Amino acid sequence: MLTAITGGIGTGKSIVSRLLRVMGYDVYDCDLEAKRLMNEDAAVREALTAAFGSHIYNKEYGLDRKALAAVIFNDADALRQANAIIHPATLDDLRAWSRKRKSRCFFESAILWESGFNGQADEIWSVSAPLELRIERIRTRDHSTREQILARINSQMSQEEKDRRASHVILNDGEHSLITQVNNLLQLNNSHL
Repeated sequence: MLTAITGGIGTGKSIVSRLLRVMGYDVYDCDLEAKRLMNEDAAVREALTAAFGSHIYNKEYGLDRKALAAVIFNDADALRQANAIIHPATLDDLRAWSRKRKSRCFFESAILWESGFNGQADEIWSVSAPLELRIERIRTRDHSTREQILARINSQMSQEEKDRRASHVILNDGEHSLITQVNNLLQLNNSHL
């Protein structure tokens, strides 16, 4: 069984992923693996270089993420072009990774529906948190302004829509136990296997 973990920025999906790893489950981080593929996969490197120029790679450090971001985040067509290169490669890598797993595993994706990765999931867990708590978490982590944080939040699918589309919602509000919620979902699914 392959379960997707999603949620907007600052909701705590990475905390849920870490908790699952501590519990002994394998978790594929789509964002981290996409970054790895942009550096290590020759076909991805070639396609990105052809699309955006050789300046986005540095011989010493590999992908210059700031140079790529400067191109794609100011141009919607460039962003679509980059996603058309990166998402299929990451999806193929996720499929290969999940085929090697003999037991239940998970993958984390912030842009689950936007990337089309939702089709790989047997079920979807959406991690949700109140807006002001999300803003405070991001401000503490990234030292961004409220305006910058709200722009990032508003650039993603709404949390309400993610929660509506998900199989289950995990509330990460600092009041409800994440461990209890995750254990309940694991037990619920084990009883249906």
